[in-house]
Amino acid sequence: MSIGDAVKVLSESNIVSAPVRNPDAGDSMDWKDRYLGILDYSSIVLWVLETADLAAAALTATSAAAAGLGAGTAGALGALALGTTGPVAAAGLTAAAVGAAVASGVVVEKGMGKDAATAVDELGEDFYKVILQEEPFKSTQVKSIVKSYRWAPYIPVTTDSSMLSVLLLLSKYRLRNVPVIEPGQPQIKNFITQSAVVKGLEQCKGRDWFDAITTHRITELGLPFVSKDQVISCQSNELILEAFKKMKENHIGGLPVVEGPTKKIVGNVSIKDIRFLLLKRKIFTNFRKLTTKDFMNTISTTSEDMKKVISPITCKMESTLGEVISVLAANSVHRIYVVTDVNDVIGIITLRDVISCFITEPPNYITEFLGPAAKEMLTKGAE
Repeated sequence: MSIGDAVKVLSESNIVSAPVRNPDAGDSMDWKDRYLGILDYSSIVLWVLETADLAAAALTATSAAAAGLGAGTAGALGALALGTTGPVAAAGLTAAAVGAAVASGVVVEKGMGKDAATAVDELGEDFYKVILQEEPFKSTQVKSIVKSYRWAPYIPVTTDSSMLSVLLLLSKYRLRNVPVIEPGQPQIKNFITQSAVVKGLEQCKGRDWFDAITTHRITELGLPFVSKDQVISCQSNELILEAFKKMKENHIGGLPVVEGPTKKIVGNVSIKDIRFLLLKRKIFTNFRKLTTKDFMNTISTTSEDMKKVISPITCKMESTLGEVISVLAANSVHRIYVVTDVNDVIGIITLRDVISCFITEPPNYITEFLGPAAKEMLTKGAE
């Protein structure tokens, strides 16, 4: 399946992620062979943006192509402009992008500049068309990017597995969702997500074991695990592209948007919001200049629900774990920001942190449950 086909499936099904079948698995009954991983919308957009940088560099070199040089030469020049000297990038990706643009007359008509940084902006919607409809973007296969861009290993549980196993995978081992399969059968039956678990916990109010934990203040439970000095944030005047790069580099799903040296919170940006760079053409064609504040203002006009997503969800240090769980469940968000009385960010509590308050891993439990090979996959995924 191509990237374009994947975008269509995710959009038409109104979902943000899906498992990727291994076309070479045949009739294998081993889940490690059957699925390559889980690909989500954010992974696709990250790939498009990074590939767009190469294509932009290649397109800036097409004045040479128009003057008689071959597309391969122009592609190599474009790759060098970005410091990307690998043979695959120079001869494949950028050459194809240049060929598509030259064939359509885009570069000749637009009169490209010489630097890659302005290429996207000068091409505008024509570049958007090249990115989404021409090679290599049109025919690149999902399997070629799923392993590079997924953020967690594909580790399923069976229907007879213990909930402790599931909770450990969703917390300590940093999986956002856990596929569920039948014993001895590799086909995915369903998923268990962090959000579903926390909403389930919220329904346990009144039970002794739940109240014994959740009546404590978050500080008494060691929360927030991410302290003030460790909070990764984005200033509102920073480019939105930098915010998404921070998320990818730090393997996090969202960050607070702040202002000033005290980090006063003014908004929230999630990796899922990156989909708007593809869904809204105006945003995509201006993504190199768009600030985080402008990005939030733009997507908040989409719907009332989006306004709620952008608005930061916060709590105080004196909040109880039960209060935090209620807010997370009611707002269907993945993180809550701990703030001072003047809304300066001093910590973050995620769904993973909440789940971890309810469990302890027995010695060697995951190794015995999944085997050493899966444990190694989980360890690498958490790095």
